[in-house]
Amino acid sequence: MRAAVMREFRGDLSIEEIEIDEPRADEVLIRTVASGICHTDLTYWGGRHPHPLPMILGHEGCGIVEAVGKGVTNVAVGDAVVTCMTSFCGHCDHCVTGNLVLCESPERDRAPNAKPKITARGEKLHPYGRLGSFAEKMLVYKNSCVRIRSDVPLDKASVVGCGVLTGVGAVINTAKVQPGQSVAVLGCGGVGLSAINGAVIAGAGRIIAIDSQPQKLELARAFGATDTVDASMGNAAEQVTQMTHGGVDVAFEAVGTALTAQSAFAMIRRGGAMVLVGMLPPDENVSFPGKEFVYGKKVIGSMLGSNRFPHDIPQLIDFYVQGKLKLDELVSQRVRLEDVNEALQQVGKGGVARSVVVFD
Repeated sequence: MRAAVMREFRGDLSIEEIEIDEPRADEVLIRTVASGICHTDLTYWGGRHPHPLPMILGHEGCGIVEAVGKGVTNVAVGDAVVTCMTSFCGHCDHCVTGNLVLCESPERDRAPNAKPKITARGEKLHPYGRLGSFAEKMLVYKNSCVRIRSDVPLDKASVVGCGVLTGVGAVINTAKVQPGQSVAVLGCGGVGLSAINGAVIAGAGRIIAIDSQPQKLELARAFGATDTVDASMGNAAEQVTQMTHGGVDVAFEAVGTALTAQSAFAMIRRGGAMVLVGMLPPDENVSFPGKEFVYGKKVIGSMLGSNRFPHDIPQLIDFYVQGKLKLDELVSQRVRLEDVNEALQQVGKGGVARSVVVFD
């Protein structure tokens, strides 16, 4: 089987023949049909976050189950599944209290001295997020995937596993936006557009999209934004505060920088909340004016939309079938595995909301 292997940070991914093991207990072998290309893939490619090499990027995977190991009951051979990198054990304190995304159980991985799941000429490869979906097959922990209905195109379903789940989940699960509330979304990439879509589903009143690229602001309108702010034309926080006569109820930061986090915090009203959705580099700190917390303002972290993906992903797929979730508009181009390097460099640029690698 083939995979796009990253052997050095900021270097081209090489298309290589690799070997994949048979599924052991609690493991699932999936034939990859499609994989979204996420901004997180680009940040790991650029070395902003540490990760062992060589690595197989890709974590928005979707495919068909080919084999299962002993003890797997949640999926069966032939099932269409979406993968998610927030795998969970199901019985630790985090899991039993409903915080599946916070699970840290080592049982999700093979023991360090066990045979590697994936190798290239005997060398161990490290699949990102325990998935590595830039490959023709994935070997994953049983609680890294969920069965979905069979009447949905898998190239559309793939992006639900991260970008859509993160954006919509930040609105519905993390912030619990209520009908009529005002929201602002900073950054109109795949996650930001999904947050806008989620705000529409939640019944938000005013939805303000903020970006510096006109093409992305046009997309934001198509996804349901009622207002747009061009961040290149001045202080975005001041513009939003003036537009709303005091700030929004909830601001979602979907870029992943300290500056945009501070801007998001500056545009919430008294008693409002700023949800940090974007992933800041581990060496980057962010500060906020301490006095503002006296007024009931809050900063809330959101890891992959605070998801419970075995429930959330099938629900999001239903939203798509019902016409509520704009997956058709989100997937803007399809590429082959051989074109993954070019597509990876297009992430974050205007005009491309989400690229998807297709294998079939």
